[in-house]
Amino acid sequence: MPSKATTAAPHTIEQKLAALAAERSRLEQGGGPAQIDKQHAAGKLTARERVAKLADPGSFQEIGLFARHRATQFGMADKEQPADGVVTGCATVDGRTVHLASQDFTVAGGSAGELHSIKVAKMLELSLKTGTPFVFINDSGGARVQEGIDSLSGYGKVFYLNVMLSGSVPQISLICGPCAGGAAYSPALTDFIIQTRRAQMFITGPQVIKQVTGEVVSAEDLGGPMAQMNRSGVVHLIAEDDEDALYQCRRLLSFLPANNLEDPPRLPVDEPSNRIRRSTRPFRWTRSKATTCAPS
Repeated sequence: MPSKATTAAPHTIEQKLAALAAERSRLEQGGGPAQIDKQHAAGKLTARERVAKLADPGSFQEIGLFARHRATQFGMADKEQPADGVVTGCATVDGRTVHLASQDFTVAGGSAGELHSIKVAKMLELSLKTGTPFVFINDSGGARVQEGIDSLSGYGKVFYLNVMLSGSVPQISLICGPCAGGAAYSPALTDFIIQTRRAQMFITGPQVIKQVTGEVVSAEDLGGPMAQMNRSGVVHLIAEDDEDALYQCRRLLSFLPANNLEDPPRLPVDEPSNRIRRSTRPFRWTRSKATTCAPS
C-alpha cells in the first residue's frame, strides 16, 4: 500500500499562487454579477469602478481585501461579506498619494459593520501618519444592525479620527448613493462634500419621519443634493453622476496641499498675473481638460 506522502496531491508554490489569485478574483466581485448589474441599472458605478476612475491607472494598492467579520448572531455566522463591504487602500491621484475608502453597495447594501469601520479607520490613521489626503466614497444604508453595538463602536472610531485629521490633512467625502443614519455623520466632519444628483444623505429616512412626526416627505426633499446645498449648507459641490463626482474630486485635490506642512501645488504661468486677460463672464468647470477652466 502506498504511503500518504506518495498519494497526497502536490501543493507547490505555483498552485498556492494560483489559488490566491482565484480567491482574490472572487472577492473582487463583491456581491456578485447580479448585484453589480443592479448597481449599474441604478445609474451607479461599483466601489471598485469608482476607485479605478479616481486613481491613476495601476496605482491602487488594496489593504484588507481578505478581511472577515466576527459576527455570529442573526444569521451572520455563515454569511460571507467580501472585503466586509468596503474597498480600502492607497493610490496616487495625478502622481500624489492619497488614502481612500469606497463603500461597496453590492455587499449587504454597503452597511457598516465593526470590521468595515475599522478598515476605514485604518486608512484615516495612515493618512495622518503619512500626511496624505483622505477620500471617502459613501454608498451605504447605514449601520449593520445585525452587529448591534459593535457596529456603532466602529462608527465611533471613524468619527474620532475624522476630528483628529481635521486641520492636518484634507478630507473629501463623495456621496454617491444613500448615506443614512450613522453614515451621514462622518461626511459632515470632513472638509469637502461632493454629492451626486441621485444620492441622498440624512440622519433619519422618510419612513421614520412619518412614524414619529406624521410628516410625509420624500427622500429627495429630505436629503437630496438641492436640500443639502440650499438649506443645510452641508454639501459643497453637486455632481451629475459618479464620474462627474470623481472628476470634481480629482480637480479639487489638485488645488490642495497634501497636509498642513506643505504649500498648495503651483503651476507655471507664461505671463505675469497683471497681464492675464480678465473676463466679466462667469466661469464653469469643463470635463474636457482637468487642468483648465473654460468660460461659459
